[in-house]
Amino acid sequence: MPIFPQFENATLLVIGDSMVDRYWYGDTTRISPEAPVPVVNIKGDEYRPGGAANVALNIAKLGAKVSCLGFVGQDAEAQRLMTALSEASVHTAFTSLKHRATITKLRVVCRQQQLIRLDFEETHNTLEELAQLLTAFQKELPNANGVILSDYNKGSLQQAQQLIQMCRQANLPVFVDPKGQDFTQYKGATILTPNLSEFEAIVGPVTQDNIISKAQVLIQQLDLKALLVTRGSQGMSLIEANMTQAYHVPALTKEVFDVTGAGDTVIATLAAAYCSGQSLQDAVFMANLAASIVVSKLGTATASQAELRQLLEPPVLTTGIMSAEQLKKIVDTIQAVGETVVMTNGCFDLLHIGHLSYLKEARQLGDKLIVAVNTDESVQLLKGPDRPINSIDKRMAMLAALKDVDYVVAFNDATPQALIAFLLPDILVKGGDYQIADIAGHQEVLTNGGQVKILNFVQGESTTNTLKKIQQLAPQS
Repeated sequence: MPIFPQFENATLLVIGDSMVDRYWYGDTTRISPEAPVPVVNIKGDEYRPGGAANVALNIAKLGAKVSCLGFVGQDAEAQRLMTALSEASVHTAFTSLKHRATITKLRVVCRQQQLIRLDFEETHNTLEELAQLLTAFQKELPNANGVILSDYNKGSLQQAQQLIQMCRQANLPVFVDPKGQDFTQYKGATILTPNLSEFEAIVGPVTQDNIISKAQVLIQQLDLKALLVTRGSQGMSLIEANMTQAYHVPALTKEVFDVTGAGDTVIATLAAAYCSGQSLQDAVFMANLAASIVVSKLGTATASQAELRQLLEPPVLTTGIMSAEQLKKIVDTIQAVGETVVMTNGCFDLLHIGHLSYLKEARQLGDKLIVAVNTDESVQLLKGPDRPINSIDKRMAMLAALKDVDYVVAFNDATPQALIAFLLPDILVKGGDYQIADIAGHQEVLTNGGQVKILNFVQGESTTNTLKKIQQLAPQS
């Protein structure tokens, strides 16, 4: 697990399409008689920095220093935007345009559900206006140790190639959140952070098997150091130049409430962590944590340093016998701090040396081991009416007492497939002569980016053999 970044060592310059995200909140109880649309009674109004301004706000919330450049109008929205950023310690050097309003996205929200979004924007910039922005960039550049280009395709980054070349001459890393179907304008940047659909628009359909090769072609064409492809529920994949393996971080198993601005948080945290001295991989790990925080909030949001620290602190968790619901919360917490959860299952009727050896080996594969145990009814379905010898309570208590077992949970079905799909461990383990395709829950774990491993039992050791020996020693009537 990475050391927490020294964000105060980073000084970022953000340039791009700044805007205001405005929210109208209200209730609706009827449909309009004029058209089949809901009538919303507005009760609240809120303004938040959006686009490049939200990237800068995210950086400031992490404790790094940041300046923000871009176009705004000479209107009330621009004043609100600059006031909000100033209050968050973001330095602004906006280019104010008399003839144009500040880009604003107005969302109508009812019962935490977005009903409609209304955009107010003009995206044409004259050569004179672009030259003004370039001059402001040149003035701010010497104070930064990293630059972010936040492109929302609103016209502020028509000179992206000039900006990148200036950064290269200054030996500064450039992070780009790209838009559109032509990435050549970003040639020479350090890293691009497209989402999967943006990436596929450039390279074509992507699979788990070809994502690295397609990324490497694009990296070579654009002279990049790396690509970070954000893949929604499939997590993030970092592909660095000339690397044959991708660094993949799975999406954290948290409820996704709103993805608005999540890309802003990713590039802000990535750049701030990297410019504070972390490796690209460690910075991606931090960006993934930050993204998991903001998608659980409504609207454009930020992840604070305190929230990140809370996720990274080693959890103080109870071990032992758990219900599935209790264990789910624990698994989410363990995975959120980057630790590996291993899971196995079985009847474990009479514990023997084979079980102990197997569980020890399974535990060594990760940080925590979950053992799922068949209930008495489930054992009877598998083994017959004379089994189990020990009740579920006794079997679970004995397993929980073993030093290599962290958590024990019961399941009543013939297989633990539903339980595995619910918990989604990082590594699923089974002992014996199995094929991976025959193991219950393998598909769910693999689809989630996990692994399935098969371990060997100690030869000749089994509950069945133990019972046979007991029967042979029993006195004959």
